[in-house]
Amino acid sequence: MRDADGRTFSLAGALDRWTGDADAVDRNFLARARGTVLDVGCGPGRLAAELARRGVHALGLDISPTALRLARRSGATVIRRSVFEPVVAEGLWGTTLLADGNIGIGGDPTALLRRCRALVTPGGLVLVETERPGVGQRTTRLRLERAGEVSSWFDWAHVGCDAIEELAAAAGLRLTESWADGGRWFAALRRTPAPVG
Repeated sequence: MRDADGRTFSLAGALDRWTGDADAVDRNFLARARGTVLDVGCGPGRLAAELARRGVHALGLDISPTALRLARRSGATVIRRSVFEPVVAEGLWGTTLLADGNIGIGGDPTALLRRCRALVTPGGLVLVETERPGVGQRTTRLRLERAGEVSSWFDWAHVGCDAIEELAAAAGLRLTESWADGGRWFAALRRTPAPVG
């Protein structure tokens, strides 16, 4: 992965986790989900597949045909869709997941959290995996590179666990829990009532 400043970052370790089965940290994260689950940016579907194995009604969203093909092979129910496009059962999902740093999708975490708030039922949850403390919140442009192949540039946000509460509040969500597990950081956000007037 290359950012707009020319810095490069290897995704090798992240790809192994991303394409593997749900691990103990993932399972602890999923244990907090309530009701039906929408996995935003599901990738190869390890979380949606794990939920399906548990008998939880879950749907994964992603825009990558390759990732969705892998997800279906793993047993996940998925559709090709951006979270910013119409989604089945809007406002009725019990939980929306933003795992693997997907709080960064689109480069505007407040807009993404507002969208996730609209997708969950009143009192519903948005479960987020953040970055480490001290990252704060910043936006960059990234592209993926592999053996001569290069993706288009895309906007991405980095959000540390220290910045999620303020972003959540701006989106009409309330931080109810934050935790660290296995060198990863997470937050549970609850949909608050809409302002009156």
